[in-house]
Amino acid sequence: MVANIRSGSSPGGALHYNKEKVDRDEAKILYWQQMLEPFDKHGRMDVDACMESFRPYLEANRRTTNTVFHVSLNPSPEDKLTVEQLREIAREYMERMGYGNQPYIVFKHTDIDREHLHVVSLRIDENGRKLSHDYEARRSMDILRSLEQKYDLHPSIKGQEQADKVGLHKVNYKEGNVKQQISSVVRSCLRHYKCSSYGELRTLLEAFNVSIEERTGMIDGRNYAGVIYGAMTDDGYGIGTPFKSCKIGKDVGYKALQAYYAKSKEKLKEPDALDHLRHTVKDAMSPYNTRDEFRRLLKADNIDTIFRINPVGRIYGVTFIDHNTGIVANGSLLGKEFRRTPLTSYIRRRKRCNRSQNNVRNSDENNGVTRQIPFRESSIRYWIWPMQGLTKNSNAEYSDEKNGDHISKGYRCIENYMMCSQGCIIHFNHGMSHINGMYDVEHRI
Repeated sequence: MVANIRSGSSPGGALHYNKEKVDRDEAKILYWQQMLEPFDKHGRMDVDACMESFRPYLEANRRTTNTVFHVSLNPSPEDKLTVEQLREIAREYMERMGYGNQPYIVFKHTDIDREHLHVVSLRIDENGRKLSHDYEARRSMDILRSLEQKYDLHPSIKGQEQADKVGLHKVNYKEGNVKQQISSVVRSCLRHYKCSSYGELRTLLEAFNVSIEERTGMIDGRNYAGVIYGAMTDDGYGIGTPFKSCKIGKDVGYKALQAYYAKSKEKLKEPDALDHLRHTVKDAMSPYNTRDEFRRLLKADNIDTIFRINPVGRIYGVTFIDHNTGIVANGSLLGKEFRRTPLTSYIRRRKRCNRSQNNVRNSDENNGVTRQIPFRESSIRYWIWPMQGLTKNSNAEYSDEKNGDHISKGYRCIENYMMCSQGCIIHFNHGMSHINGMYDVEHRI
């Protein structure tokens, strides 16, 4: 069994979240303590009645900001528990966590394949003093291990959240509740994977359609550091409005991430920690494999491979995501033979692309022939079309003076293009669709 503890400034958000589940018949109230009956005269959940139970505690609050204790308890899908057993597990967990005398309400959720509990309570007592939360995560884990033994439950894998890992999936903006989806993905990734740097974490989160950006600087003479999260589409484009980490919790904020990177580094330094990944990657390395074939071989072992490519088409780095061991590592971390230069000497891109394959010419960059290559910036992927000697004529069109190629389209929305230092046009959203009516650039990674 695993627990996911969250905090907040007001219990109203957690209560409304659970009420929506109850109204959709995806949850029901199992138990409440030190609270008014949480139902109205029609038998429906009454958020106002719940808030009335919490109000004396909130009014007595002295200076605590995050007053809400919201925890989800997730038994293994293989555990078949009765309603009474679930009530007793929730009651004993709250008692041992120090919330036995607090008002709280317990919900049973059935919106996914595994049944799980949500408990909403307060972190402040009746006198407005904050309850102790020292070593909260460690105490919670110890209590869960004890409950597993007492009720003969399936243990979580290596103390991690087995159930959450099974349910870890890409963020889908169309499903709504984006912040909840992103929160679940980020927290699950931090628990199940080891990333020793910001770049590795960004690569991992992008695999689940989550963007991350660390921002540091100075305002009014004071240093600041923060993190911004957002949703992405399957083709790598940002969608919706990003939000600050404080909207999720301190456990995914800048300071927490720095501690996470340091802890991951220490774990990856342990003997044999990277041996399995090294051996698997080395087995897939061959001078006869294309880049795609290399990816497929590792994918068969549940390892994702992400190449970082500069605007002229050269590989300058590679990141491996081992979903079996939860390791995210750059090639340089694995050793000298896995760095860019040795790796590219084994993995070569065959020049098989022709007009029937994405209508792209692919040849030596030094002979002046254009080619299409991927580019990534700010967690968003674009296609870049390198051109030589681009000039703008009187008709606001662009031409290639070297080989006479003429960009016949795109001038109608030229604001969607940007010239880069390498003499490339970056295609953002709309506009240019053909060069000489032959080469399609409307593709995305």
